[in-house]
Amino acid sequence: MDAVADGEIVELPGGDARAVTAARGRRGIGPELLLRRLVAASAGVPADDVELVQVCETCGGRHGRPSVGYPTTPSGAPWFVDAGAAGELVVAAAATRRRVGVGVELVSAAALEGVDEAALHASERAALAELEPPERARARATLWARKSALLRAIGHTGFTEPANLALTLPGDDEGIGRIERTVAELGPGWRGVRFHDLAVPGEVVASVAVLA
Repeated sequence: MDAVADGEIVELPGGDARAVTAARGRRGIGPELLLRRLVAASAGVPADDVELVQVCETCGGRHGRPSVGYPTTPSGAPWFVDAGAAGELVVAAAATRRRVGVGVELVSAAALEGVDEAALHASERAALAELEPPERARARATLWARKSALLRAIGHTGFTEPANLALTLPGDDEGIGRIERTVAELGPGWRGVRFHDLAVPGEVVASVAVLA
């Protein structure tokens, strides 16, 4: 994917999902504000009118990805949305038909300490070992961003061990990742899951998971 300009809305493959990025310090923009602006631009309403609800659909807790109370999509259905931030980068995503999740991670070794055993499949660790250190660090961060995005997209489930899941290696899949080895919790729709990496500046990576 080409580099994403600050505030530029990007249409993701599939026709119903969009993403936008912004610098965190730019006029005080955070994940919630950026998400409001994305939904507003997509729905044609003022950003101040967008109602975000931070309540888990399953347990009622205030965690996980938000939902949109207002507006609805053109068909009258609810929007699927998410947003996240790391370092100075903020990312938001919205879709009309498919669940989305946002993952944003720092590339630094300190930020990724302990990630390999907890988050990466043995095949992913083996593939990373073949890369040069700078490329390895970015690929590792991207894999974790993708899995973080997936966890947020699927929401409150028993899927708690990302290391059991294997994805295609960033750099080999041209920025659109797929699942190579699945887990039972994902069910039959795992083949349709896609991870859209956003080309963002600096030592941070971002990916949007779009479910089938």
